[in-house]
Amino acid sequence: MFTQLSHGSTSWVSAWGPSEGSPARARRQLHYRNEWALWSGWSVCSRSCGGGASVRTRTCITRNLAGGPCSGDPRQYKICNTKECALGSEDFREMQCSAYNDRPLVGGNYYRWTPFPGSNPCELSCLALGHKFYYNFGRVLDGTACGTEPRGVCVNGKCLTPGCDLILDSQKKEDACMVCGGQNTTCLHHRSVYQNSQGAEGMFEYNEVAMIPAGATHIRVTDNSRNYLALQNGRSQFVINGNLKISVPGEYSIAGTKLLYKRSADTWESFEVTGPTKEDLHVMVLATDRNSGIEYEYWLPLERYSLYHGKSPLRHNQHSSGYLPWDPPTTTTTTTTTRPPTVSTQPYWGGWPVKPPRNPAYPLPHKPQRPPILPRLERDETRGNRLPQPPRGGHCGKCRRARGRGERQRQYCKKDFVFRAKVMGKLYRGEETRYDVQIIHTYRNRFRLEHREFLWVPNVCDCPPLEEGRQYVLMVRRHINYEQTLNRILLEEDSYAVPYKPREDALLRPLEDLCSNRGPRQPAELRGSYS
Repeated sequence: MFTQLSHGSTSWVSAWGPSEGSPARARRQLHYRNEWALWSGWSVCSRSCGGGASVRTRTCITRNLAGGPCSGDPRQYKICNTKECALGSEDFREMQCSAYNDRPLVGGNYYRWTPFPGSNPCELSCLALGHKFYYNFGRVLDGTACGTEPRGVCVNGKCLTPGCDLILDSQKKEDACMVCGGQNTTCLHHRSVYQNSQGAEGMFEYNEVAMIPAGATHIRVTDNSRNYLALQNGRSQFVINGNLKISVPGEYSIAGTKLLYKRSADTWESFEVTGPTKEDLHVMVLATDRNSGIEYEYWLPLERYSLYHGKSPLRHNQHSSGYLPWDPPTTTTTTTTTRPPTVSTQPYWGGWPVKPPRNPAYPLPHKPQRPPILPRLERDETRGNRLPQPPRGGHCGKCRRARGRGERQRQYCKKDFVFRAKVMGKLYRGEETRYDVQIIHTYRNRFRLEHREFLWVPNVCDCPPLEEGRQYVLMVRRHINYEQTLNRILLEEDSYAVPYKPREDALLRPLEDLCSNRGPRQPAELRGSYS
């Protein structure tokens, strides 16, 4: 079944009727903006299977005749009915060509047609069977696949690719957390390096590199040595390079998702898992010599990160993970940590100390059976900044304080966190002051906060002045240094920090409508005051 979508012109309707009227009425109209009406419902899908297209429309309501038409597109298309067609079904493009079979063409001749790859994938080019020419019958039907783009379909003669929201040409992509259009605010990145300095050449032992918890996304493991990467599922069953058998590079199914295993002709190999995984995975290495380091990284949902990697990363002085601006996961960088060698797992099927070729996909020789050692959980090791306790600075001037309605509104929209907290403790470290605070209420936070957090002040002058045991309303920002080794909540000298009072709470409540938790958005009265 197929349906050709209609492509009407832009609708532009005035909510005020004809343009004639009094000047006073025209002035009143200037207070209103032109805006779109609600979207209509989606049309019937152009195909019943194999991926078609559906369209919906909207109308521009004109409240200001001087404002012109609404910005944006009055039509929106989405991909639909993406399930595969039944085995043996006729190809959609083939069906369109065959519709012209035995129809008279120019000169009154009759032909039978089959698809031909023309220059434009959204035009119906068909080859005359038994002849050496093809004919262009114009645009293909909406929903026809265009081979130039993955998952692309033709609509109105154009090849459009759906975003993760299935809207054609929406440009929306999944972030590292697998959230469509997200900004990496619902997961954390973990990266580490496994090093085994005690590896014995030729022993063919399986060592555990790491346990990757269920729910992980964008897993990537790389190695550049003569060892072999291996992977076990949550039931300790090998998926690649297990039982001393070297697997062929390619795609494998594991934990409800797909794994892509790659290996070069020399020593480089890797595997990637998009996720999310439905069970724990155990990264192993089949040791044939001393390795130079296995790098692995993945993303975990916030609650699972806290479970497997400790508390909020903002409480650590130095750590191997943190929130990052959204980039493709393969380009993300964080601090790496080094782990000591793990306990070796001798496979019961054994193996003699004979070095295997790098490329073959056949089993290695056997050696006497040994009982396996169960894989152990991964441990993170981080290095803390241990600085001597300094005296209070001797060059402290008068503290700058941020107060007033304008500063309150400006920082509310600009800062990453706005919350009410109780100061539980204070510690001078080097030229910084660290406050241990209990979060009582959050008004706005772009990143996840724990019940207890550390606030760092880049001075030892008690600016802004905070007293232990008291509650404050604080507007602070998240800070990651250039090397991405520190991830902190930063309370600057000019940050908005006032003692908590019920009146302050009442003044903050109306500001919630001015800013979105996904990022600062400038209110109208503040535009131009900061960039």
